Amino acid sequence: MKIEFSPIGSIHSPYTEPAGVPIQGVFANGAVGTVEVFPEFSQGLTDLGGFSHIILLYHLHRVQGYSFMCRPFLDMQDRGIFSTRAPRRPNPIGLSVVELLGIDGCTLTIGGVDIVDGTPLLDIKPYIPDFDVQPAVRIGWYARAGNKKQTVADDRFVHKKGKK
Repeated sequence: MKIEFSPIGSIHSPYTEPAGVPIQGVFANGAVGTVEVFPEFSQGLTDLGGFSHIILLYHLHRVQGYSFMCRPFLDMQDRGIFSTRAPRRPNPIGLSVVELLGIDGCTLTIGGVDIVDGTPLLDIKPYIPDFDVQPAVRIGWYARAGNKKQTVADDRFVHKKGKK
C-alpha cells in the first residue's frame, strides 16, 4: 500500500539548521514563527482563532534515512526509535504543540516553535486539554533521564554517509 501526503503549507522559524533547534517546544523560550497555509486550504482555518494552542503535524524534510535504535537527547543509552521523539524515523513525521498567537489571512503566528524553517506542513489540529492531556502513569526511560539539561538539538540525527 502506498500512502502519499501533500503539504497544506509551510512552517517558518528562526532555525535554519536542525542543530540548535529546541528539542521540544517547552524549551523554545518564546521563539516565534509563522505558518503559511496555502490559499486553497484557507477555509479550513475558520474557527481556529478560538484556540490558544494548536498541534502541527509536518514532514521532517531534512531527515535522511532512519535507524531503529538511537540515543535520544536526554539520555546516554541507545533506545528503540519508537520509544523516542527522534527525527530519523521510518516515516519522518513531526508533531509540535505550539501557541497560536494570531491569524492574519492564511498566516498563523505561533509561539514556542521547535521546527526548522521551511518545513512542509501536513495538518493542523486544535489542542484540547480534555482530549490531549492524559495522566502519565508510566514514562519509561524518560523517568530517569528527564532531569538532563540539554534543551537544543545537536547534529546526532544528521544523516551520515554509510548509515541507513
